[in-house]
Amino acid sequence: MHTVKTDILILGSGGAGLFAALHAHKAAPQLEITVAVKGLLGKCGCTRMVQGGYNVALAAGDSVERHFMDTIEGGKWLPHQELAWTLVSGAVERVRELENELGCFFDRNPDGTLHQKAFAGQSFDRTVHKGDLTGIEIINRLAEQVWARGIRRLEEHRAVELVKSRDGRALSGVLMIDMRSGEFVFVQARAVLLATGGGPTMYKYHTPSGDKSCDGMAMALRAGLTLRDMEMVQFHPTGLLAGSHTRMTGTVLEEGLRGAGGHLLNGAGERFMERYDPRAERATRDVVSRAIFMEMREGRTTPNGGVYLKMSHLGPQNVRRQFKGMVERCADCGFDLASGLVEVVPTAHYMMGGVVFAPDCTTELPGLFAAGEDTGGVHGANRLGGNGVANSTVFGGIAGDSMAAWVPTRGEWHEPDTAAIDAAIARCRSPLGKPPADIAAIREALFEVMWNDAGILRDAQGLRRARDALDELSHRLSKAGVPGNDLAYNLTWHDWLNLESLLLVSKAIVTAALARENSRGAHYREDFPQAGDLNASYYTCVHLQDGVLGTTTRPVEFTRVRPGETLLREPEPGRANGVRQ
Repeated sequence: MHTVKTDILILGSGGAGLFAALHAHKAAPQLEITVAVKGLLGKCGCTRMVQGGYNVALAAGDSVERHFMDTIEGGKWLPHQELAWTLVSGAVERVRELENELGCFFDRNPDGTLHQKAFAGQSFDRTVHKGDLTGIEIINRLAEQVWARGIRRLEEHRAVELVKSRDGRALSGVLMIDMRSGEFVFVQARAVLLATGGGPTMYKYHTPSGDKSCDGMAMALRAGLTLRDMEMVQFHPTGLLAGSHTRMTGTVLEEGLRGAGGHLLNGAGERFMERYDPRAERATRDVVSRAIFMEMREGRTTPNGGVYLKMSHLGPQNVRRQFKGMVERCADCGFDLASGLVEVVPTAHYMMGGVVFAPDCTTELPGLFAAGEDTGGVHGANRLGGNGVANSTVFGGIAGDSMAAWVPTRGEWHEPDTAAIDAAIARCRSPLGKPPADIAAIREALFEVMWNDAGILRDAQGLRRARDALDELSHRLSKAGVPGNDLAYNLTWHDWLNLESLLLVSKAIVTAALARENSRGAHYREDFPQAGDLNASYYTCVHLQDGVLGTTTRPVEFTRVRPGETLLREPEPGRANGVRQ
């Protein structure tokens, strides 16, 4: 093992990580900033995969208050209201920064204003986009700016442990593995940003890139941090269903297709969404995903076991022009999106839960900041499509500013707990030299457990079954060995490490889901189908102590608006909230 020192260490190179690097560099250019990424900067992660767009209140008739209410109501009154307000108000500034300072080109109307398209669950068409490839535009420009500033990079380095100081009161740095050599690296830092992204790849059908395995949340749990809303896993309603022979199955067909007027049909060719919600295909993601799953459970399915997405009634030429990327993706799998029918299935997409953090991106562990999908509280029980990349970029920028201000005044070099480093290395190396086992079989079993018993529809019996199965899979993994003669790009070893993280976070999901005996947003209990009293809303917290996961609940603080009210304007200091009864 060797040691690297840096003032600021950023874990992750998605929208949150890259915005944090740029903001920290601008605010404090004298500080050394290092971005560590599991893959290659600008070429991995989930922000690059964003298709739909970026929610922001810009147009006449829209407002940040309206965007805020859509976010709160879409999140079923569970969001942290100050975080939600920071999101919707900060998005206005951030989208201008993306265009005017970083060089993003978004689609425009004939009059030169930004084009904003319809996304489900919103009262206004406010989603800014670059065709249906918005994430590539954003990440390409951010990566160019990071490269231009000479910000230090540790590529193909995976973080495996948050290492505290010897007295345990602050963060000292992060233990990493250089995937190119297999060598352990300790990066000592005065401030660390956790921005690795979520990625619920523990489900049979999932959208995130293959490198995502919830490492950040797993490290946070092991470090003793509290995670909130972990039962809230979002399923995108329309994942491509091309059969079991291709990794394309599960990848997203963007929400703008339904927003533009696309129809969902069951296997009999019937539209069904109006039976479940008056908004039909434009209902929120949780509602549409449950409706599709119920059609599947009743056997009204397509040849591959899902439902159909139909766009041809909107005009094939129009579909090809508006959704070029989606048309090409479907064609690669043998489907004609513009003129025919495409098979789709709900697919695990986003973690609403994550580390408890403050609007300035600080956490309960001094020296650790967090932003993006590693965090919880912004979205509550359901994320609106288009709020995800806004979340990453808004809070990424805030994190960069906060760390740049914190390091010169309060940031210190803390000597690491060497015993903790040794224990983490031993844990990571534990499969090496043991008799090799079928890691892929454990992963497939995890897919089935989470999809069947902790997925879109849940009940106590299934969740307890999932809890027991996850314990058994963890035991199997602890006994599983991987070849250890050559650790350079040892992908089987990294598959083992991925599964270790996924199993721990899966247990957190199941533990939180068992604790919440009502149904809110993405969490639907068939044995407790009612939402409960909105005015008594609470969120679930998960913590790990002595290897055991436990839960507590905390009341939601209605700092800006209460159920039954509508926010009219931003509250002013010393005045009551502007609400309409």
